[in-house]
Amino acid sequence: MFGKLDLSAIPLSQPIPLITSAIVILIALGVLVLITVKGWWPYLWREWITSVDHKRIGVMYCLLGVLMLIRGFADAIMMRTQQAVAINAPGYLPPEHYNQIFTAHGTIMILFGAMPLVLGFMNFLVPLQLGVRDVAFPTFNSVGFWLTASGALLVNLSLFIGEFARTGWLPYPPLSETAYTPGVGVDYYLWAVQISGIGTLITGINIVTTVLKMRCRGMDYLRMPVFCWTALASSLLIVATFPVLTATLAMLSLDRYLGFHYFTNTAGGNPMMFVNLVWAWGHPEVYILILPAFGIFSEIFPTFSGKPLFGYRSMVAATLFICIVSLLVWLHHFFTMGAGAAVNTFFGISSSIIAVGTGVKIYNWIFTMYGGRVRFEVPMLWSMGFIFTFIIGGLTGVLLAVPPADFITHNSMFLVAHFHNVIIGGVVFGIFAGLEFWFPKVFGFRLHEGWGKTAFWLAFIGFWVTFAPLYILGLLGMTRRLQHINFEVWAPWLYVSMAGVGILILGVISQVVQLVVSIRNRDKLRDVTGDPWDGRSLEWATPSPPPFFNFAVMPNVTGEEAYWGIKLRAVETQQLSPEPKYEPIEMPINSPVGIYTAFFTSIFGFAMIWYIWWLAIVALVAAFAGFVVFAWRDVHEFEVPVEEVARVDRARRAARAALLERLSGTRGAS
Repeated sequence: MFGKLDLSAIPLSQPIPLITSAIVILIALGVLVLITVKGWWPYLWREWITSVDHKRIGVMYCLLGVLMLIRGFADAIMMRTQQAVAINAPGYLPPEHYNQIFTAHGTIMILFGAMPLVLGFMNFLVPLQLGVRDVAFPTFNSVGFWLTASGALLVNLSLFIGEFARTGWLPYPPLSETAYTPGVGVDYYLWAVQISGIGTLITGINIVTTVLKMRCRGMDYLRMPVFCWTALASSLLIVATFPVLTATLAMLSLDRYLGFHYFTNTAGGNPMMFVNLVWAWGHPEVYILILPAFGIFSEIFPTFSGKPLFGYRSMVAATLFICIVSLLVWLHHFFTMGAGAAVNTFFGISSSIIAVGTGVKIYNWIFTMYGGRVRFEVPMLWSMGFIFTFIIGGLTGVLLAVPPADFITHNSMFLVAHFHNVIIGGVVFGIFAGLEFWFPKVFGFRLHEGWGKTAFWLAFIGFWVTFAPLYILGLLGMTRRLQHINFEVWAPWLYVSMAGVGILILGVISQVVQLVVSIRNRDKLRDVTGDPWDGRSLEWATPSPPPFFNFAVMPNVTGEEAYWGIKLRAVETQQLSPEPKYEPIEMPINSPVGIYTAFFTSIFGFAMIWYIWWLAIVALVAAFAGFVVFAWRDVHEFEVPVEEVARVDRARRAARAALLERLSGTRGAS
């Protein structure tokens, strides 16, 4: 009745996962008890769980991403410490547990940490920057988020019940086939990633449709903020490549469940075809993550330099260039496969050429700062740290694009250092810059500057102390994924790297302290104007936080920097534009279809992992029934009264008028 599931699935003989499971369960129960005692369930259900507001969904995406980053960072700490203490010794992690940790680390950081954070920024910002009130498909958007959360739940469930994959973050066959990995670890991976991948695809479709079809008046393509362009390019890659990932994992699932031979060594199967297909998704995935980060930097550099972005149109062209060429470089991940000199040459050249698009962007950011009044606020520090770090990572990437050099460094710690150089230096630094930059827009108060700068410098220094030694270890011949070390020459560099992890931990603690101090002092840090940084795009025209309908009156854009032009006219005329005529607004109603679908999808995934066929059928039918019930819904929208619209906008105008008066007084005094 319960398939493979029995009491042996609980890791009673493994103290580390058992203790971790107990701690996580206690924390979860504590949170549930607190919510119940405080009576917060009605508020959470109404304002968050069933919300279809793109801003709420964006915040939930970011919260999920932060939680999973913490989980992935915990895995990283164990990996680095294990290698440092396992020099001519077994260390404290047995091989099967260590293999699960490095697999979970990569899977979580890429698919359940960075991806939700990037999708969260796109969800929150794109409609605001385009001057519209929501995404194209609000309820579909909720379904996408909750499916992503469902996949994250299954990954974490493997910590308590069963095991996770031991194959690496991409489950290469034949190791991932049933003959070599008969347990449920690979099945946890397959269903978690397939379910979350469907959620990501839904969000990608939503963002593409929103950008192409739902811009405000005057918002031509070449007037969109660069972040919207990067969100569009990233979403186009999602739509193009995530079906490839889903199909590839579906074929591997058929191999494991029904004995098919897509990727086996026998009966006509071809394991290398899996490698080709998974990297046809895998390398564009890197650009799915980095392009929105580029968009974040393209908003921060002009704001804190006090001048427009240099080379706006070349930025757009470089974004689309990267989007297209990123689909033509995947084979550089396995030059050693033996495809031949001609194939390796083509992909080596394309892998080098794609750096041109990134180079254009970096020069444009530098020229944006040149001649400007640069303010070294916390978001700007993360952005400048990114330029230095990403240039080094990019140069090592161009080195790896040369097949002979790649043959030497393939599968070594040099590759690990390069990958973290671009992902942490690009994506993670971009995410932290964006969190600092838009936090007051989301929550209505700024983060503490002192603790923010402390966190940046600890993270920046800690990153280089952690990963610079890995370049040297790679050149010394150390391969990745070693559970223990038998070569003492590597020991000093492993110790330095472990010290770097300690510095990174201090950086994370500083960020936690920054958040706590900021919440405690939120009245002093309150953003009353909605524009704390002197921003240039339309999201800064709204109050902080924005109302659920975003704009009382739809904007009419007349230039590349929509809000900057409005501010200049107000300063020049010493008055705001006349009060508009307010009208009722129709907004989509909340819907529980997202959480409902994810609940039964999680049960379906768990049942498939453990071969509980009857439960899988029941859960799948129930999830489909939710869509049917939603399709028969008669009421789709509700009307916001004109009085509420006027009240919110008049409060915003009063704050802007007070700011304008202060600016006028300052100019008069000077």
